[in-house]
Amino acid sequence: MTMARSGRASVKDVAASAGVSLGTVSNVLNRPERVSAATRERVETAMRDLGFVRNESARQLRAGTSRTVAYVMLDAGNPFFTDVAQGIEHAAEQVDLTLMICNSGQRPERERAHLELLQEQRVQGVLVTPVDPESPLLEVIRSRGTPVVIVDRTRRDESFCSVAVDDVLGGRLALEHLIDRGHRRVAFVGGPAGLGQVRDRLEGARRAWTEAGLPADDLVALPTTSLDVASGREAGERLAGMASARRPTAAFCANDITALGLLQQAISSGIRVPEDLAIVGYDDIEFAAAAAVPLTSVRQPRGELGAAAADLLLDEATNPQHRHQQVVFVPELVARASTRAV
Repeated sequence: MTMARSGRASVKDVAASAGVSLGTVSNVLNRPERVSAATRERVETAMRDLGFVRNESARQLRAGTSRTVAYVMLDAGNPFFTDVAQGIEHAAEQVDLTLMICNSGQRPERERAHLELLQEQRVQGVLVTPVDPESPLLEVIRSRGTPVVIVDRTRRDESFCSVAVDDVLGGRLALEHLIDRGHRRVAFVGGPAGLGQVRDRLEGARRAWTEAGLPADDLVALPTTSLDVASGREAGERLAGMASARRPTAAFCANDITALGLLQQAISSGIRVPEDLAIVGYDDIEFAAAAAVPLTSVRQPRGELGAAAADLLLDEATNPQHRHQQVVFVPELVARASTRAV
């Protein structure tokens, strides 16, 4: 007779209930072909009756291997990063790996805590969209034996694998699109300036503006403290407060979330989109096409970016001949109703 137990059943409990040795239980868990069908059924019945749950983490630690990889994303509130995570997860599933997801919330101290915990968990590798891609902590993590791949960021050197998008080109595409539609006074909405993507997208925008022979002062910077809906709304309030004669006729936002906030505030302020203000976002998240005025956006291949990063991580973790690669995807502009000729 099996007796109900309080607490978590152990391997010893299973062995006692089934009337077998600890070694037999271990074989059922790890090498079932070594155990007769009758004995295996007796052990599995004891496991079910006791509610036994295998401690996979402990087994992996003893073996020195893990079937888990982790992604430390920058901002779980931004659908761009969850789309990237789906690409990572799909690639991991193809090789029977589990994906653990952490969110730094753009806070360096939280990122550090996640990375240190993941080392303790002995994950097979870490993918990270870092607050600072030059952070020495990334080198420390890798020096302790945990492969690291940088996602949606690049470093100045080539000492890490990384996967990113050509954001300078993306910024150029956005401004060329607006210039082609006749806009001669454009706002760039985004920040903080310390983010590499913001700098690169603005740099691309400036290059397109200069090459078109347009006055530098007519590409107006509207810096924000973050890239979120609230920042977009605040930028929209600033635009609405400008004299109509000096107000930009178009805005290029550093990401779609900011652009959607700007769109919302513009409509609330009586500014028609696109008649009074054309808007271009960046990322082409699912919500861009579903906005009240479908949003023109610079598309990043989010799922492909995640899958490529996962492939690089697995190669680094398993291939002794691994060589670091810096993969750069090409963005494309998707024109929708939020921009039109003036």
